[in-house]
Amino acid sequence: MPNIISKVPTQNEIQFLDDRIYEHNAAQTNKDDGKLFSKFIYDSEKNIVAGITGWTWAGACEITLFWVRYDHRNKGYGESLLNAAEAEAKNEKCKSIFLRTYSFQAPGFYQKLGYSVEHEIKDFPYGHSSFCLIKRLTG
Repeated sequence: MPNIISKVPTQNEIQFLDDRIYEHNAAQTNKDDGKLFSKFIYDSEKNIVAGITGWTWAGACEITLFWVRYDHRNKGYGESLLNAAEAEAKNEKCKSIFLRTYSFQAPGFYQKLGYSVEHEIKDFPYGHSSFCLIKRLTG
């Protein structure tokens, strides 16, 4: 029986797992063009007020983290960051962008910008829904 250790993972341990999964996926698909990206907006005091991160690989893009500080919402920051991520994806010849969001976050915001709900998981977390959205890119 293996010795299973339960703990809060370190960043290095998370990176180790991520690297091993990427190696497997690249070997299975013969696609080793993965790139991470991030875009940030800072205020005049050099504090992050908005940011987006994700990756491109094998003609696909995934937005993994996306945040705009509460007092900077509805000022176009989110749309600007999402457009910058889309430009990054197009530059890397991606055909689609994927992201996840919750019903209490901003599914309508994404739909307004051309994303379609591919899947909804109800009661995840309980009383809410989790959404998988995708945008097909052209040109």
